[in-house]
Amino acid sequence: MLYISGQWRDAAGEPLTSFNPANEEVVWQGNAASEQDVQAAFQSATCAQEAWQAKSEDDRASVLERFAELVRAYKDNLAKTISDEVGKPLWDAQSEVTATAAKASVTIDAYQRRRDREVVTLPDRTGRTAYRPLGVVSVFGPFNFPSHIANGQIMPALLAGNAVVFKPSELTPLVAETMVRLWEESGLPPGVLNLIQGGVSTGQAILRQPGLRGLFFTGSRATGVKLRHALADRLEVLLALELGGNNPLVVHQPSDMDAAVEKIVQSAYLSSGQRCTCVRRLIVTGESKDLIKMLVDRTSQLCVGLPSDRPEPFVGPLVHAAAVDRVRDEQRRLKSSGASILLEAKRQSSCRALISPGIADVTNCSERTDDEIFGPLLQVIRVSDLEAAIREANDTQFGLAAGILCDRREDFAQFRDQVHAGLINWNLPTTGASGRLPFGGIGQSGNYRPAGYHAIDFCQAAVAELESAPDQENS
Repeated sequence: MLYISGQWRDAAGEPLTSFNPANEEVVWQGNAASEQDVQAAFQSATCAQEAWQAKSEDDRASVLERFAELVRAYKDNLAKTISDEVGKPLWDAQSEVTATAAKASVTIDAYQRRRDREVVTLPDRTGRTAYRPLGVVSVFGPFNFPSHIANGQIMPALLAGNAVVFKPSELTPLVAETMVRLWEESGLPPGVLNLIQGGVSTGQAILRQPGLRGLFFTGSRATGVKLRHALADRLEVLLALELGGNNPLVVHQPSDMDAAVEKIVQSAYLSSGQRCTCVRRLIVTGESKDLIKMLVDRTSQLCVGLPSDRPEPFVGPLVHAAAVDRVRDEQRRLKSSGASILLEAKRQSSCRALISPGIADVTNCSERTDDEIFGPLLQVIRVSDLEAAIREANDTQFGLAAGILCDRREDFAQFRDQVHAGLINWNLPTTGASGRLPFGGIGQSGNYRPAGYHAIDFCQAAVAELESAPDQENS
């Protein structure tokens, strides 16, 4: 269903269905939005935006706080919905729900820091920086974190005084509907948040709306490029892109090998490798035979299974069977180019969307691709020293996350100063981003509009105000 002007209604577009990756059962069935549905959503948002902007900042913040309370109250239901529609083990889905609720206080804190107006006193005037909402914005949510990442943009957009047209991934319509019902219950006025379901054609209809003032997208580089082309002449539309990466993790002679292996596993295989911050390239310096053997042994012991299995698996299904096909195709391609498959990623007989983690040594591979393979396939590259490792880490068009495991602070300092990435970690899994820091990449990983704590920046425009009070003696 769609949610427009505070009303739930059927869509008039093409049929749309989502499936449970674990058993291929139908989770949600309905229709995508038509062109007329999209127009209605924008009309609704346009009508509601001015009154929403006029509300006090505390009133808008209270809606976010109420939403967070509801997310916590319905944590089990929302987590089960995420697990059913995305394939995440329940523990992973619950972690996402917890992060969603926590996003409200972080967003309010970030906004308050920007809200405090910077006053500049000049000889004959007073200047200050004020912030204004963009107007009607659209959030295109991803499938891998359908609640956390989407709300990481919806919350600051609403708090800044914008109205939102939300188009989730076509793979996760039920999560979006469940989430928007909580927004409805939170007291959000009708029309301020509108839910539009659909895929490519629905997104294209949104891009054609003259009232669009901001578009916030998380997903693939290919789609991000298409969005940028589509909006090339729309200078009034602020475009914020987060496009993933081909992330490196350098292992440079750490003394605690066991700890290093655990951090590699967390970096490469958390959420079945379906996090944009997951490591795709493991770059190991010097003598690495023991470390690699330990990694292969540990990875082969990871629990792989369905969300319903007990104990719960560490690695669950990918979002659909086609994602498994892509991992297997890349593994075959690497092998044909000279890679040594240290641990084969294998499709599991219990589920077409389930694949075990793989490791490929691509040091002598004649042809590597600089693509983001969204799944549990780790490439190992052996190099001689730290300088070579940094060169290898930077040999990518992307620049989202990068990490190093090493003992010496001066080695980390060299890595930090020379690596090209928006998120840089030392002796931590690359998947451990903080909501109180910027989240975004450089190069082809985005367009320098980091989300996270800084998402509020692309949800509003900074305005310079200059004042000269009337001369009371001469008036």
